[in-house]
Amino acid sequence: MGKVYDWFEERLEIQSIADDITSKYVPPHVNIFYCLGGITFTCFIIQAATGFAMTFYYRPTVSEAFASIEYLMYEVNYGWLFRSMHRWSASMMVLMMILHIFRVYLTGGFKKPRELTWVTGVTLSVVTVSFGVTGYSLPWDQVGYWACKIVTGVPEAIPVVGGLLVELLRGSVSVGQATLTRFYSAHTFVLPVAAAVLMLTHFLMIRKQGISGPL
Repeated sequence: MGKVYDWFEERLEIQSIADDITSKYVPPHVNIFYCLGGITFTCFIIQAATGFAMTFYYRPTVSEAFASIEYLMYEVNYGWLFRSMHRWSASMMVLMMILHIFRVYLTGGFKKPRELTWVTGVTLSVVTVSFGVTGYSLPWDQVGYWACKIVTGVPEAIPVVGGLLVELLRGSVSVGQATLTRFYSAHTFVLPVAAAVLMLTHFLMIRKQGISGPL
């Protein structure tokens, strides 16, 4: 086992990375409210794991989406647990994200030199809300359908380009299979990739600049 470790140590310098992580200074003013971002990230990990598990049973078609959710809930072993964890952790993620933003703003964590950290965090909040909007419609029940119709119809109020934006979101003039396909693609691929890139950038900036001091 020692030889395996030495092989990786020689190539990746594992010990120096571990020393850097464990030696990072944590200011004495840091309390539980500074952990809200970490809780949000934990909720995201739960979302990713449970969401990936559900893709094995979910069918992104207007005729089978709701039936596949029913099958997952009532027929698949512990399917109800995975969907419930996905649903409740989504709500928890949004709540923790809002509280995290408030904490950063109220303690001045957005000020120089952390402006870009704040920008990436706000962009992450937009991505998080987009997760909720796209995921809410995937069961394709009455609530999900009408929510999708209302949300995609909002850009229509924009002059000149409103109609084009609506058609871009829906995939056609009306809400249908193309809309569900786009929402599913965004929810399971586009948004996760965007979130991963933004989170990596966000964490690296926090790592580089450290935690902001007290007011």
